[in-house]
Amino acid sequence: MTGSEKVDRAHGPDADDGTDGVGSARRGASRRAFLRGGAAAFGGAALALGGRSAWEAAAAPSPTAGSAAPAAPPDASGRATVEFRGARQPGVTTPPQAFGAFVAFDLVEGVDRDALVRLMRIWTDDVERLMAGEPGLADTEPELATVPASLTVTVGYGPGLFTAAGLEDRRPTWLRPLPAFGVDRLEDRWNGGDLVLQVCADDDTTVSHALRLLTKEARTFTTVRWVQRGFRGTPGARPPGTTMRNLMGQVDGTRNPDPGIDPDLVWHPDDGAGWLAGGTSMVVRRIAMDLDTWDELDRSGREQAVGRRLDTGAPLTGTHEHDEPDLAAKDANGLDVIGPFAHIRRARTDDAGQRFLRRAYNYDAPPSPGALSDSGLVFVTFQADVDRQFVPIQQRLDELDLLNEWTTPVGSAVFAVPPGARPGEYLGQVLLDG
Repeated sequence: MTGSEKVDRAHGPDADDGTDGVGSARRGASRRAFLRGGAAAFGGAALALGGRSAWEAAAAPSPTAGSAAPAAPPDASGRATVEFRGARQPGVTTPPQAFGAFVAFDLVEGVDRDALVRLMRIWTDDVERLMAGEPGLADTEPELATVPASLTVTVGYGPGLFTAAGLEDRRPTWLRPLPAFGVDRLEDRWNGGDLVLQVCADDDTTVSHALRLLTKEARTFTTVRWVQRGFRGTPGARPPGTTMRNLMGQVDGTRNPDPGIDPDLVWHPDDGAGWLAGGTSMVVRRIAMDLDTWDELDRSGREQAVGRRLDTGAPLTGTHEHDEPDLAAKDANGLDVIGPFAHIRRARTDDAGQRFLRRAYNYDAPPSPGALSDSGLVFVTFQADVDRQFVPIQQRLDELDLLNEWTTPVGSAVFAVPPGARPGEYLGQVLLDG
C-alpha cells in the first residue's frame, strides 16, 4: 500500500478540514482542527520514536502505582480468535457466535472492477487485523479492537457487483432474487444489495466496532442499503451442541447438516473449473414473528404447529431432540401424530440434497405504535446451490405450513460468497483478477 493510499484511508474524501462555518460553528471547527492537529503532531512524534510500537506505548494510559489491571487469562472468551486466512471464508461453518450484524451495500455510480479491487484489498487487510485482535490500519478507536471474542467477518457479492465489474458471464445462475412466495410480504428496505458483510463475535462491542470501521472504509465506494442485528444467547449459557432457541421458544436448526460429513451441501465443489470453488451461497431472509398472537396459543397447539416438543425439542414421536421423526405414526384415534401441516413434516423430503446450513440470529426491535413487539429471525443460510437446495424447501413451506400463521418473511437477499483469502491474496481475488 502506498503512502497516499494510507492517507486516503485515514481521512477519506469527505474529511472535515475544520474551515467551514462561521461564528460558533467556526469556533467549534477550530477546536476540532486543534485537536486533530495535536493528535497528528503527537502521532508523528511517536512514530519518529519507533513506529507502531512507540505509538501504542505513547497512546496507552500511564499506570498508577498499585492500580494496574490484571491481565486476562489466555483462555478468556474475549481473547479467542478465529483464523482469517484459508481456502474458505470464516463465519460459515464457524460455531455461531453470540452476536451478529449484517449490512448490505449498494455500489455508487462509477465503481468498476479496479475500484472493487481497492475496496477488497482494504477490507482484507483490516479484517485480518480485527480478527487477530488488532486495530485496523486507520482505526480511530484502536482500544475497541483488543477483544476479538471469536470475531469473524464474511463477505458476499450480490448480482449488481458482477454488473459493475463487467463480469456478468461469471455470475452463478442462482444469484438473483428468490422466486415470489405467497407468504412473503417483502419490504424494499430489507431486500437486495450489491455487497454484504456478516460480522459475528461473542462480544457486541466488538461487532459494533468492526462493523463501523469496515463501513467507514467503504463509504467512497458504497452506500448502506440495510443493517440487521441479532443475537443468539450468552456464550457458554447452553451446553455444547445444544441448538439455539428462537423467540417463539422453539429450538431452531435441529437438522443442520454437519459440514465435516456433508461438505458438498455447503461448499461449491472444488473442481478447479470456476472461481466459486471453495465458496458458497448466502441467503438472508428477515422473518417477522407475530409473538402477540403466538402467546394466545396453548402449549399443545404450539407443539402441533411445529411438530416438536417445546421443552426438549424432540419430535412428537420421540424423546430426544435429534431423534428421527416417525411421520407414519398414528394416535389412538388413527390421526397423524405429526400433522400434515406441521412445520417439520413440510420441511422434510426424501431428497438428501435438499438441505442447507442455517445460521440464524434473533432480532428484537422497537415495536410500532399499538404493537407489543417487533421480533423475529435474521434467517441466514449457506448452501452450495440456492435453486437446488433452498428453493424447493421454501416452496413446500409456502404451500402448507401452519407456522405461516405466525411468521412472515419481510426481507430477502441472495449473495455469492467467494472462497477465502489464502496467504498473499485479497478477498475475491480469484474472481476480480480472473
